[in-house]
Amino acid sequence: MKLHELSPAPGSRQPKKRVGRGIGSGMGKTSTRGHKGQWSRAGGGVPAGFEGGQMPIHRRLPKRGFSNARFKTVYSLVNLDTLQNLSEDYDTITPEVLLQSGAVRKMRDGIKVLGTGELKAKLSVLANAFSASAKAAIEAAGGTAQEL
Repeated sequence: MKLHELSPAPGSRQPKKRVGRGIGSGMGKTSTRGHKGQWSRAGGGVPAGFEGGQMPIHRRLPKRGFSNARFKTVYSLVNLDTLQNLSEDYDTITPEVLLQSGAVRKMRDGIKVLGTGELKAKLSVLANAFSASAKAAIEAAGGTAQEL
């Protein structure tokens, strides 16, 4: 199949309705809008959520709750298998090393080490947070997990 052979499914595309093109077209004069009234006018109609003047539901219902999401701590994540790959070049892994090596693209609020993968090298790892499994794996390999 080539690009020029692609075409829409039969019946899925219809030509645009050309209104207001004379009485012979069957869609002249009022251009399918009927006679007079708000809907026949340019720019006519009502805003979304309008309920005929009744207090709309988004104003009738109370606003509840509070979100603290703006102040949440968001860590850049690193897995054990990434640390294993870096162990050939470094014995101490710091946030600067991770950033410089490209293991982490953006620093965010710090680095968190997660326990996915296997770590065999003895490493000294400095990070802002560790998962329990990551800390255990680092210490089992003979290294140290130090929180900043």
